[in-house]
Amino acid sequence: MACQSVCAVMDEQALLGLNPNADAPYRQRAMAYFEQLKASQDAWEVCADALANGLYSDDHVKFFCFQVLEHQIKFRHAGLRSAQQQLIRETLMKWLQVQLMNAQPEKPFIRNKAAQVFALTFIMEYLTLWPKFFFDILSLVGLNPHGVDIYLRTLMAIDAEVVDRDILHLPDETRRNTLIKDHMREQCIPNLVESWFQILQTYQQSHPELTCQCLEVVGAFVSWIDLNLIANDRFVNLLLSQMSVEELREEACDCLFEIVNKGMDPVDKTKLVESLCRVLQAAGFFHVEQEEDVDFLAKFSRLVNGMGQGLVLSWTRLAKTGNVKDTADTLQAVEAKVPLLLQLLVHEDDDISANIVGFCYEYLHVLKQLPQLTDQQKTNIEAIMLAVMKKLTYDDEYNFENEGEDEAMFVEYRKQLKMLLDRLAQVSPELLLEAVRRVFNNTMQTWQTTAFMEVEVAVRLLYMLGEALPASHGAHFTGDTAKTSALQDMMRTLVSCGVSSFQHSSVSLEFFETVVRYDKFFLVEPQHIPNVLMAFLDQRGLRHNSPKVRSRVAYLFSRFIKTLHKHMTAFIEDILTRIQDLLELAPPDTGFTALLTSDDQLFMFEAAGVLIVNAECPAERKQALMRSLLLPLTDAFRLLLAKLPQETQDDRQAALADCLSHAVGFASRTSKAFSNKQTVKQCGCTEVYRDCLQTFLPALSCPVQRGTLRSSVRSFLHRMIICMEEEVLPFIPAASEHMLKDCEAKDLQEFIPLISQIAAKFKQVSPFLQQVFMPLVLAIFGVLARPAEDNDQAAALEKQMLRRSYFTFIQTVAGSGMNEVMANQGAENIERVVFTIIQGAVDFPDPIAQKTCFLVLSKLVELWGGKDGMVGFPDFIYKHIVPACFLAPLKPTFDLSDAQTVLTLSEVALTLKMIHLKRGPEFIHFLQQEYLPSLQVSPEISQELCQVVQQPDIKVLKSYMKAFFQRAKL
Repeated sequence: MACQSVCAVMDEQALLGLNPNADAPYRQRAMAYFEQLKASQDAWEVCADALANGLYSDDHVKFFCFQVLEHQIKFRHAGLRSAQQQLIRETLMKWLQVQLMNAQPEKPFIRNKAAQVFALTFIMEYLTLWPKFFFDILSLVGLNPHGVDIYLRTLMAIDAEVVDRDILHLPDETRRNTLIKDHMREQCIPNLVESWFQILQTYQQSHPELTCQCLEVVGAFVSWIDLNLIANDRFVNLLLSQMSVEELREEACDCLFEIVNKGMDPVDKTKLVESLCRVLQAAGFFHVEQEEDVDFLAKFSRLVNGMGQGLVLSWTRLAKTGNVKDTADTLQAVEAKVPLLLQLLVHEDDDISANIVGFCYEYLHVLKQLPQLTDQQKTNIEAIMLAVMKKLTYDDEYNFENEGEDEAMFVEYRKQLKMLLDRLAQVSPELLLEAVRRVFNNTMQTWQTTAFMEVEVAVRLLYMLGEALPASHGAHFTGDTAKTSALQDMMRTLVSCGVSSFQHSSVSLEFFETVVRYDKFFLVEPQHIPNVLMAFLDQRGLRHNSPKVRSRVAYLFSRFIKTLHKHMTAFIEDILTRIQDLLELAPPDTGFTALLTSDDQLFMFEAAGVLIVNAECPAERKQALMRSLLLPLTDAFRLLLAKLPQETQDDRQAALADCLSHAVGFASRTSKAFSNKQTVKQCGCTEVYRDCLQTFLPALSCPVQRGTLRSSVRSFLHRMIICMEEEVLPFIPAASEHMLKDCEAKDLQEFIPLISQIAAKFKQVSPFLQQVFMPLVLAIFGVLARPAEDNDQAAALEKQMLRRSYFTFIQTVAGSGMNEVMANQGAENIERVVFTIIQGAVDFPDPIAQKTCFLVLSKLVELWGGKDGMVGFPDFIYKHIVPACFLAPLKPTFDLSDAQTVLTLSEVALTLKMIHLKRGPEFIHFLQQEYLPSLQVSPEISQELCQVVQQPDIKVLKSYMKAFFQRAKL
């Protein structure tokens, strides 16, 4: 062997490191040895020798040797000498021969790795060096069980590499795989199929595990080989006989599924499915109720699903061709499967039921397309409805308080059933409505003595009708009289029969979900509002013993109030009194467990705000109600803020800061109730929110927990700018001063939108903006200049986002019509700022920021670039802005195939257009005579570019610029 000159024996010390329990130095040495063997031209051959001659009994060493071989075949095969390639083939066959004689097989992980190496060798050599790959293996292994095991594992490994559609392949690999399959079909597939038949026949009694492996292989290969080789009496009868063998029948089922699933002519598909069904039915498999093995039934259900969907596909294709007889025959075949479908759909095991949902859905789709339904089809629809209603029901084992994996699976299964219900509604809305009405009314009449799951599903069905029978904007109670009267009757029953008192969380939740889904019902029958309000407010809803129910009801309550606030005037003060304790801020040190979380309380404050703002009462009354709602918050805020700096423990500080943040958030949430029709001023609430601002703003100067406090107060200011209009302006300077002290990138990034919002909304803030402009800019420069670790990606991203926010801020100021804000900053400061814009446009490979920078430059040219513009600015245009328009797109990082970058280039074109608009022929002369020659642009191209710049159509310039820079980069 060639390796004897390099390394006649393996490094025994390194091999010790292959043991999982080996010490770190040994493991490192083993890794280094592995890399050495992989990299060497021929040192790996020692591994081939070890495998061929069985030199090692240690499983880890055998696996290691196969790994080394795998690397050579996968990554270096083309560079191996023909003798080395021959050595690999000989090694594998010798190793396989040894397996035939061994009393015990190798461990499964070694057999799997060996199969992978066989498969890789096959892929590399089958089309060229080893066309007799399968004949060599089959003639060697015969029907030796150890050999057959390796053969079958190799076939599955080949399937994974060549056929499996879930694995993405490069185009070259896809072409190679197609060639391999074509070659196999011509050369060896019939022989392989014959070998499978022999294996299945020989080993079904003595080696069921080999038979199962073989069935898996048949199922994998059937999708791309000639189906007649498998779908014949001899083979199918063998498979059907194995359906009766307990150890084999699940794999046999899967195999038959793959056969049925194969694409084929619709008439042939129908014949195949029908012949299979006849045999299965004769063998008693359709008597589902007599079968106790749920694992097998789940597989059988999947098989029936495949057969049913195959028939539906055949029917669809035949119906399009106008082939009346075959279409009718196929529909008859579909209909004949419905009794079996129903048995499986209604089975108590959800996996069995879920596996047939696809066929059921497709069958209903067929019925939807038929011009008229027969009585039998209507009976089928009703039977499917009843099955769905039954299967929607929770079982006794469902854990509502601690939902785990089983519960999550049932929720997913329920979603599938909902799809069936929606499809039933499309096929026959009248039948569905009547069926739900019947179940609902019967259950509501006896809810006190009915199990919770029956009550829950009855209410759930009413809820699900809301989506199954769609209505524009939830208008279920106008239009179609039959539908509206049925829904109205059921809603009336729901809210008046007392079921809201049912003592189970699932029923409580479903009650409130349904009430809110059909909240428009109360516009038609408002007399039921008081009863439902009480249900929301007492132990049935917001005071329920389940936190999950309370939390969801808080959200649903806010939605209910928003829809029906016009009908609430008579109850407002009563509601506010009843929810008062639910609105209390829960300080962290009281040990008091609040009924609602802070997130839930947000909805409660929003609901309270909606009630007050929309009340039919004078502004003075609204002010008094809003003050009594917010005063407890501001009082608690002052106390907690005074306490916070004195607290020394970090966790206690954080808890207090969170509590303060919640107080601000609650006050902020009440402001969402205001609108253009009901403003803060019109409701007389300006003073109330001004008091809130005066209470909250001191938190900005708190020396601890600054991030949390600043973030909440900043959010509050955003809301107040929207709601209070100019009344908020006196508070902005002091707030800004505090927020610019000792700030981080994130602080500034979040502060800039606040200033931008003010600049965009209020023209009278120009003096303030002039005052805050340079402190803000300098704070940004300071943060951007801070050194950061090279590999600190989070810091780099924060700086990038801050840079973008800064450029957007400058854009807002430049475009706000307050020209004087920047103009009055002094020449030195203006120059400094504008240079940062030039730098952003050219130096940072961030097309989003670059686009903003060119927008700013274009605006500055418009403002200051004309005859009566800023002194010295025309020089700046020619020295810096014009070069930026060319240097940025010429950068290697300026990728013209990227959509965002192309948008930036459009802004470059607009900037050049704006310069021409402001400077006219002088600019054209500068380009032609000075700037473009400095870039070595030929006179012809320069003239061409200048002509395009002077064209009135900007689209022509944009297209030209793209072509210009593409050419320049070649």
